[in-house]
Amino acid sequence: MTTSTASCSDSPFHDAREDLESAESGVGRETPQSQSPSYRLAYADSEFLLRDELRGVRLQLELMKPELVQRDLGVCSTVVIFGSTRIPEPAAAQAALVEAERAAAQAPEDAGLARALAVAQRVAAKARYYDEARRLGQIITEVSQTNGHSEFVVVTGGGPGIMEAANRGAQDVGGKSIGLSIVLPQEARPNPYVTPELSFQFHYFAVRKMHFLLRAKALVVFPGGYGTLDELFETLTLIQTKKVEPVPVLLFGRAYWQRVINFEVFAEEGTIAPADLELFQYVETAEEAWDAIQRCYGGADEGCRRRT
Repeated sequence: MTTSTASCSDSPFHDAREDLESAESGVGRETPQSQSPSYRLAYADSEFLLRDELRGVRLQLELMKPELVQRDLGVCSTVVIFGSTRIPEPAAAQAALVEAERAAAQAPEDAGLARALAVAQRVAAKARYYDEARRLGQIITEVSQTNGHSEFVVVTGGGPGIMEAANRGAQDVGGKSIGLSIVLPQEARPNPYVTPELSFQFHYFAVRKMHFLLRAKALVVFPGGYGTLDELFETLTLIQTKKVEPVPVLLFGRAYWQRVINFEVFAEEGTIAPADLELFQYVETAEEAWDAIQRCYGGADEGCRRRT
């Protein structure tokens, strides 16, 4: 009896790439039939894939591509860092404040300029969070590098502001970080600190949010707006309803969060259980945030913990 040395994955069929190359090699021998859109290979036909009826296929592709790339690169667990795109580094915030002060001084009766000045003052006061996010990215990535960037890899939404700061911190210490960008009319390109091979772009918010949590060992939420709140409350809901395993949810900046959201009222009104207030905690510094994550896991060497 002859024993085959072929693996179970071997196939007698050409793979998709080989057939695509074969189809494209026919260029120069075009006929009316071969030039028709109907003749294109379905998986290589972008117009076909963009049809409304193919939404389910696109959802699956958007789920699978980042999953397979991260799996191939050995990314096992992440720390997710959310926050406003509108909180710049302190120098930029200070420059914007000076300009707002100048404009308001030139037109003291202009209510719009007065409001812009008040906003600039508040943004400048929050600019310290850029530095904290950058420092947190450094701390986490220094640990991530010890395990070959398989555990505790920083992941952000890939945009400016707080997200940029966290990716920048990872790059500061020579490490890798992930960016999960979303296609929006006003969205810029990914910030320049995301590791290129770990920079992903999404069409569907739902799939993007799933990828934030698939490998998450912690969620750190800096001051932010609607998008940040959306991601925070979805995570809290999934933990509350036990759809995902609990992870540390750290709200950065107690003063901001208690001013924006009165969580205690939910419990007082009976719309959440008192125990649901324990699903998150407040932190003020990068070191405090990392200490909270370490306390949860008893160190940074825990093996992969996958979620589906």
